[in-house]
Amino acid sequence: MRNQTLVTEFVLKGFSGTAHLQVLLLVLFLSLYAVALCGNTLIVTAITSSSGLHTPMYFFLVNLSVLDVVCACTVVPKLLETLVAEKRTISYEGCMTQMFFLSWSVAAEVLLFTAMAYDRYVAICQPLHYSSMMSPQVCVLLAGAVWGTSVLGAGVNTFLMLQLTFCGPNVIDHFFCEIPPLLLLSCSSTYVNDIMTIVADIFFAMLNFLLTMVSYTFIVFTILKMRTAEGKRRAFSTCSSHLIVVTMYYSTIIYTYLNPGSSYSPEMGKIMAVLYSTVSPTLNPLIYTLRNKDVKAALKKIFTILAKKL
Repeated sequence: MRNQTLVTEFVLKGFSGTAHLQVLLLVLFLSLYAVALCGNTLIVTAITSSSGLHTPMYFFLVNLSVLDVVCACTVVPKLLETLVAEKRTISYEGCMTQMFFLSWSVAAEVLLFTAMAYDRYVAICQPLHYSSMMSPQVCVLLAGAVWGTSVLGAGVNTFLMLQLTFCGPNVIDHFFCEIPPLLLLSCSSTYVNDIMTIVADIFFAMLNFLLTMVSYTFIVFTILKMRTAEGKRRAFSTCSSHLIVVTMYYSTIIYTYLNPGSSYSPEMGKIMAVLYSTVSPTLNPLIYTLRNKDVKAALKKIFTILAKKL
């Protein structure tokens, strides 16, 4: 159906406002982008270079950092371009590619949150069986399932989008190519796309959010049964960072993708997109490192080595 697509490029409306506001937004998003790239790269470097951090929890944290980089690199460069360029266009192929990688990274993150919650559940509720239930083979299998399932989900949604005909308006009221605003521009029926978007949101977001909350319900009950205050503090410390990230991320994703079609609000969609595509990748490294002594120690070691070389 791609040969029937009359629109060869889309116009990204981006953020409206005065030139002064555009400059402020440029500085803001450029800063967030730099922090996201540096923060997540440092986390990956610290964990991979420190043998003491080669555990399931940090293995999944490395995966999360990689996905944060993918998400940020998919969205922010084009966003920065729309803030400085007079011609805010993106090709049809570029738009579909951006949508695929964004859908892939978003779906992978919510699946990864479930795997991380399961890891914490086993560590706190089944500590005697942790080494067998979270063996390296199991971790690799879980990570493979996360990446494979998310690629499949993103591929299905992208394939369905390619079946649509875009023959009229080509202005996307957004700063990147996302499923809900693109559906509004289609000249053909989006019924199947709307259904699949809701199904994907229910599976990737709502179901995984429910599984994560169930895991943490068991975790909380187990922590409350602990006799020592130190044990409770350490258990809560390892879980609180994950809960903060999960709550912030899921709330934006569920809102965005559970409101496709005519009920979609462009302005609210932009706010939600900023939170999960730029703010979340920036905050994740800070949330996980500021509350984690092991990661901070590994980072300090890296900075010490770099300082000696300089």
